[in-house]
Amino acid sequence: MTTLEKDKSLENNRTNGELPERKNFIREIINDDLRTNKFGGRVHTRFPPEPNGYLHIGHAKSICLNFGLARDYNGLCNLRFDDTNPTKEEVEYVESIERDVRWLGFDWGDRLYYASDYFEQLYEYAVQLTKKGKAYACDLSPDEIREYRGTLTEPGKDSPYRNRTVEENLDLFERMRNGEFPDGSRTLRAKIDMASPNLNMRDPVMYRILHAAHHRTGDRWCIYPMYDWAHGQCDSIERITHSICTLEFTDHRPLYDWFLAELGVYHSQQIEFARLNLTYTVMSKRKLLQLVQEGYVNGWDDARMPTISGLRRRGYTPESIRNFADRIGVARSESTSEVALLEDCLRDDLNKRALRVMAVLRPLKLVIENYPDGVVEELDAVNNPEDSSMGVRKVPISRVLYIEQDDFREHPPKKYFRLSPGAEVRLRYAYIVKCVGVVRNEKTGEITELRCTYDPETKSGSSQSGRRVKGTIHWVSALHAVDAEVRLYSRLFSVENPSGENWRDFINPDSLEVLRQCKVEQSLATAKPQDRFQFERLGYFCVDDDSREGALIFNRAVTLRDTWAKIEKS
Repeated sequence: MTTLEKDKSLENNRTNGELPERKNFIREIINDDLRTNKFGGRVHTRFPPEPNGYLHIGHAKSICLNFGLARDYNGLCNLRFDDTNPTKEEVEYVESIERDVRWLGFDWGDRLYYASDYFEQLYEYAVQLTKKGKAYACDLSPDEIREYRGTLTEPGKDSPYRNRTVEENLDLFERMRNGEFPDGSRTLRAKIDMASPNLNMRDPVMYRILHAAHHRTGDRWCIYPMYDWAHGQCDSIERITHSICTLEFTDHRPLYDWFLAELGVYHSQQIEFARLNLTYTVMSKRKLLQLVQEGYVNGWDDARMPTISGLRRRGYTPESIRNFADRIGVARSESTSEVALLEDCLRDDLNKRALRVMAVLRPLKLVIENYPDGVVEELDAVNNPEDSSMGVRKVPISRVLYIEQDDFREHPPKKYFRLSPGAEVRLRYAYIVKCVGVVRNEKTGEITELRCTYDPETKSGSSQSGRRVKGTIHWVSALHAVDAEVRLYSRLFSVENPSGENWRDFINPDSLEVLRQCKVEQSLATAKPQDRFQFERLGYFCVDDDSREGALIFNRAVTLRDTWAKIEKS
């Protein structure tokens, strides 16, 4: 059963009153909650990105999980921006996140929210805790707060400002909001337990002073909530049932629950799962930002980046990413997925949908000496052997062709079944040709042209084409060839785990090779950005966003599994 068929089956089960199959521990929790009528039988999730960078493949896993659960259980999923740090947030990031979620195939309907929508309510909640004696204004500096916090083996120390009166705390908090104090001079902290074995419960900061303009609220606020304070209360306001986070928030869950319990408001359930780790990749937005700012890549959507926009530009499809998320599953413990699995998901998808075409990346001229001069034949070429409904196209052949330089060897090694002096190969969809000579550059001795003859009785698909040769190569008619630039991408890092302080030392200097003399078949002349093709024998390629008519640019999305094995069978 395909992923889409599974999705449809789950949706039908839910419609018929049945629970979706138990595929992971989160679904087991939700199924149990539905059986006990917890949350009134509702399933309502949310995807809460920070608008401080572009989303990457790890976020795609979370998007597929949160929106997928809502879909499968006939529930809802909100898109909520955690915009609580105005110094790092930009409208550009907001727009890119919305674009990426939609591209992946998900829709939040009318449920687009921001943490900033709730700034006033969050402030009132903080006042409520302060009145209960559960929050206080603290004058310790950030360094002093860390010093007083203690360690994993030693308890923390009470702040000297911890026992201020409720009235004094309310006054100071209001004056903080009014902008009377400089940045970093005061915080509002929860009053919990400085001896707690969980460091997150040792009087965590709820608000800090930050005189910075916000991309939505402007200069209205000069105090901003911390994530741990905003997160649970935003979930509560939106009546989220299952608040799904990554494992690093496991130790934060007692604080999440404490805030909601002390406020006495609707209590969402936080559930943690293992984030995505991927070989040959960094998944930190901080590191990805460094790659952009320091010029190692050409922007967030560089096709070598693991960002969703970078994957899209490279040629990945939303279906392939959703299938990848489904195949790696959801677990409670950390692990690392192979980037090869992601690549394989793309191959599986494009193998079924991509048109087969011919392109020559490093051209070598081939002249068929006995082919009639001025004659052009149109040959039938299969568009996709995996789907007969995609039909055939006409490919022109003429006396002068281009082939790949690697498809000729003057002194071939053993088991080399392509062209060499005196050897024969079949031209894909065309004739058998034999190399009868070469033309060299007089100065360098480099071979610049092959001279061949063809056997007109060996036209592919004809009743008289029974003669067989071991090699088949692709080609493009020189008279009809379209010029193109092709970008060959390899992995951005040369080691599986590029970590540590010197992680940039592992950047692969050969992660991009640009070929500007490529020739592609005539049918690609009108190709549009994001069109995807299989260049026969070479891999899957996507038209780049900067491409335009008359200036085609192709990005290699992924190589073929086993190129030469396939050719030798043809």
